[in-house]
Amino acid sequence: MYIIAIAWLYLVTLMAATEASLTAGLLTFFFYGLLPCALLLWLLGVKHRRHMQHKKALLQDDVNDPDGGHTDRDE
Repeated sequence: MYIIAIAWLYLVTLMAATEASLTAGLLTFFFYGLLPCALLLWLLGVKHRRHMQHKKALLQDDVNDPDGGHTDRDE
C-alpha cells in the first residue's frame, strides 16, 4: 500500500515541477497529491487501527483477569 502512495507522490512531484510558477506547483502538489494521499492512507488505516485497539483491549483484559490466571503456588 505504501509503495503506491510513494509512486503517486513521486508522479505528482514531477507534475508540480512542470508548472509555470512556484505557487501553481505548490498548489498542484498539495491539492492533487498530498491531501488525497493522506486521506486515502487514513481511510485505509482505520481497519488496522481498530484491530490494534481491539487487540490491546484483549491483552489488557488478560492482565487484569481476577480469575486467578496464574499458575504459581500460594505459600
